[in-house]
Amino acid sequence: MISSSLRRSRRVQVPSGAVLHPRRLNHVIATIIVAVSVCLVLEVIGGDWEGVLALAQLDACMIGCRMLVRRGHGTLATALILSALTFSLVYLAYHAQGLRDEAIVGFPAILVFSAMFGSTRLFLSLLGVMLTALAGLFVGNITGWHVNAVPPVSGSTLGVLFAILSATAYFIWLMANDLRRALARLERENSRIRESHARIDVLAHHDALTGLPNRLLARDRIEQALARAQRDESGLALLFLDLDNFKAINDSLGHGAGDLLLCEVAVRLRSAVRASDTISRQGGDEFLVMVADLGDHDAAASIAVKLLQVLTQPFHVNGVELFVTTSLGIALYPQDGGDFSELLKNADTAMYRAKDAGRNAFRFYDGSMNTAVVETLQLISGLRAALSKGEFRLHYQPQYHLRTGRIVGAEALIRWRHPDLGMIPPTKFIPVAERSGLINEVGAWVLREACAQAKRWQQEGLDDLVVAVNLSPIQFRRDDIEGDIASALAAADLPASCIELELTESLLIADSAHLSPLLARLRERGLRFSIDDFGTGYSNLGYLKRFEVERLKIDQSFVHRMTQDPNDEAIVRAIIDMAASLRLETIAEGVEDAATLRRLLELGCEFGQGYLWSPALPPDEFLAFVREQRALAPAGMTGPQGHSVPGALPATLESIPVPGRTLG
Repeated sequence: MISSSLRRSRRVQVPSGAVLHPRRLNHVIATIIVAVSVCLVLEVIGGDWEGVLALAQLDACMIGCRMLVRRGHGTLATALILSALTFSLVYLAYHAQGLRDEAIVGFPAILVFSAMFGSTRLFLSLLGVMLTALAGLFVGNITGWHVNAVPPVSGSTLGVLFAILSATAYFIWLMANDLRRALARLERENSRIRESHARIDVLAHHDALTGLPNRLLARDRIEQALARAQRDESGLALLFLDLDNFKAINDSLGHGAGDLLLCEVAVRLRSAVRASDTISRQGGDEFLVMVADLGDHDAAASIAVKLLQVLTQPFHVNGVELFVTTSLGIALYPQDGGDFSELLKNADTAMYRAKDAGRNAFRFYDGSMNTAVVETLQLISGLRAALSKGEFRLHYQPQYHLRTGRIVGAEALIRWRHPDLGMIPPTKFIPVAERSGLINEVGAWVLREACAQAKRWQQEGLDDLVVAVNLSPIQFRRDDIEGDIASALAAADLPASCIELELTESLLIADSAHLSPLLARLRERGLRFSIDDFGTGYSNLGYLKRFEVERLKIDQSFVHRMTQDPNDEAIVRAIIDMAASLRLETIAEGVEDAATLRRLLELGCEFGQGYLWSPALPPDEFLAFVREQRALAPAGMTGPQGHSVPGALPATLESIPVPGRTLG
């Protein structure tokens, strides 16, 4: 049966799947009516009144079928038309010339029409009726119980044949024309589907922006190249490229400009390698280049240099000249991996090593890189556990007023005692904490613990000590650093003047717009500031005035060698003189021998710390050390926080207490 939705659309759809529009069915009915009317007129002229009656009834039936079509009953109308035509033609043949009657010429048209637009049951039924009628006429004429006379051929005979054949020809032409159009539509649809499949295949295997193979296609090609390399015992290189500082271009010029730049990069990469090599965009600003039939490391290095060179040429995007550098990692088959996944991972690792080396460079993979990566992951996981399990400790290195030898403060230095790896130095885990974002939590813990310890020392009688705390630049980029400092001081009930915050030069230069008001607010609370490792960064005099810091810490890399290297001594002297002219205090890090101490005193340095006096100590040992040193110090030499008391004579170099060492 026809579904109700198809009935509402006024289309005729038979179970065979053929579709006949109501307009086309009306054309067929109109043609039948015309043909039947012509035959009716000829029968009237010939005086065959039985034929006239049959044809008149057929015309009436066709008119009724047309009404059915208008009401949406196309299927019923089709079946009625075909049945009425069949029985009418059988009736006319029976009453006229039998097997020789021109009405039989219409049987093939009915069968074709019913085969295309009728059901299988209707087609077989009509065929059965026709065959039965023909067989009956044959038997009747042979046996004599019904003999059809064959009159002479007349004009009406020719007219009836013309009418039937014309109607039949029109039916066939309509159906053939519809069939040709249907086939043409089908061919167009097939062509559209083929094009769609081709586009889908391109989208599935190519990057939509650059047109380069994507990860899926690149993997397939590289795996095929690996199979050939294994069979031919040849080499293969996988180069992983990442554009340096691409995010800055997107942020400043917009993603549209970034997309144009990536397309230009793809064009240059294509021009730099062979057609047989594979270039793939892995996503974002990452590209992969596979070079097959490679001889050795030198050949891979030559290709890497060529790629870096073509990308360092200026790009012109939207009228803006852009300079781009690239970090590139290389993994070689078979020494660096036997399959695509391993080579990709190792090339990626080598690329990050190139970034760490200063960017715009390439690095070959070596096994130690994986060890470093695994170790970094272990450290990140361990850092999270260390915070929750309390594995961090603060040690404190005493800071001395050099001319009086009095301990005036301490630098808080974090230590991590890992349950399996033992003591892990800060130089190893602090960079990992900064890259992973855990430095914010670690730094907040250091602040709280340093403030709490300073309060405990105050309660033990050391109320003049200032504790210096290092802060990472990443902490200052958070909006809640001021809240962390305030909450740490409040939790310990500690005056802000007992804490000194050590900042880096890079922080002061890079984030001055945000930092200046923040430092002003913290200074109003009573906090002091020093610049850590001074001389290793920008050493810009302008920010010293703008941020109003109290102290410069001379980096130990200069202090260590100042008695052997005149250049290092010149740097230390310049820093001390500059600080004095700006009325800033100086503290030398890494003082390890008496000669260095003597020279620092001669140059006018005020404070120092280092192994000459003591390494960083746990809190209880630091307390005992300070009490011991103060018991040895001359009474009345210094006031609070190590400042000289008016009228007091400075101690001689030999009188400065240095435990376990002789300064003479």
